[in-house]
Amino acid sequence: MPLDKVRTRFAPSPTGYLHVGGARTALFNYLFARRHQGTFVLRIEDTDKVRNTSEANDAIIEGMSWLGIKWQEGPGVDGPYGPYFQSQRTEIYTHKLSLLEKSDRVYEDQGAIRFRVPQSEISFVDRICGPQSINLSQQGSRAWDSEEGKEVETNPDFIIRRPDGSFLFHFVNVVDDIEMKISHVLRGEDHLSNTARHIALFEALGATPPSFAHIPLILNNDGSKMSKRDAGAGLQWYEDEGFLPEAVSNYLALLGWSPKDDREILSADEITNLFDFNHLNRSNARFDLEKCRWLNGQYIAALPTEQFLHLAIPFAAGAPESAIALTQPRIQTFTEINQWLAPILDDEFPMERASLSKVLEKQKDASTLLSLTEHLGQAPNWNEEQIKLAINQTAEKFGVKPGKLMLPLRVTATGTAQGTDLMPTLEIIGKETTVARMRRRIATLFPTD
Repeated sequence: MPLDKVRTRFAPSPTGYLHVGGARTALFNYLFARRHQGTFVLRIEDTDKVRNTSEANDAIIEGMSWLGIKWQEGPGVDGPYGPYFQSQRTEIYTHKLSLLEKSDRVYEDQGAIRFRVPQSEISFVDRICGPQSINLSQQGSRAWDSEEGKEVETNPDFIIRRPDGSFLFHFVNVVDDIEMKISHVLRGEDHLSNTARHIALFEALGATPPSFAHIPLILNNDGSKMSKRDAGAGLQWYEDEGFLPEAVSNYLALLGWSPKDDREILSADEITNLFDFNHLNRSNARFDLEKCRWLNGQYIAALPTEQFLHLAIPFAAGAPESAIALTQPRIQTFTEINQWLAPILDDEFPMERASLSKVLEKQKDASTLLSLTEHLGQAPNWNEEQIKLAINQTAEKFGVKPGKLMLPLRVTATGTAQGTDLMPTLEIIGKETTVARMRRRIATLFPTD
């Protein structure tokens, strides 16, 4: 049954590219809101004037749009609780701070404003991590003491406004969640330690905290923490490499979520219909780029030919559409197209050493291949039927099965043992070019004195 008035949010800081971890958080919030016919809000936390850039802000918005995540309120989409950039909400924060001052929940400390943490336990139930209980006054904070050369306990009352008048993340995050009526907060597990502070602020401001769900982190396949330098860490990389957004979205959904069966390829609607806390995993997700490539290849292979060509042509400028179409079942990303086209279109494509060895294992001399070349050159029409006839004629002449000629034919015509579907490939190459290539490579395979 749909929950009442579900409102989720994604609140990135525009200090760099959109990380896959952030993209997954945005996706999960979007899916949860969509699952319950709720509202997904995009809020930009741009209070860090030194590190924030307009380029990073654009990258976040463009990346989410590319991934198919649509917000009902946020930049470019007016809503009742805007503005949706924190830099434009200072008056709201100042007003909320005045309420805390009146209730004696804050005090000044060397120009900064500190929040008085409660002396009692703060308990809450995280929808993924389970029951949590923290006493902020006993836990305290830690800071580096340069004189002692070690970390030491510090004042547990945390700063919510700096001496320069700017507000810190903990305070503005809570204020915005209150003002924007956020009902559910799905975020990375690294924020779990902040939640007790946030709940204390919610209660001090007389507001009911939202329901929290902290998603396990994404790790590299070897268990190490993902670095910004790792391939696939930034969302823009996938667009540049020729991934389909629906495939990336599908893969990101599987990082911490499961349909509880063996399915790996699911549409956005299928994921939405199943998306709830019972399907979220409690253990850290392992990021497998090769698995993501494989999944993308499945999506590419399923595209209608017309749509495939529309997407593929920009990655293979100048190549004939008939050749591009042959690569569809072979590629995993669109940037791989040219490596599959090279043996078709490049007359000087070098014969691969491994492919050469495979031919020499099957052919003791040049006689069979030279005869095949002759039969191909005599084909009155260059089509699949005539090419197969030439193969059958050669096979019959030498008393071998036609299948034994396929590998030598492919290698001498294209230079490689692996490639696109052979018959249409030869049709695209053309009779004269195929025969010329074969003669040149046969001479290389079986040199004569």
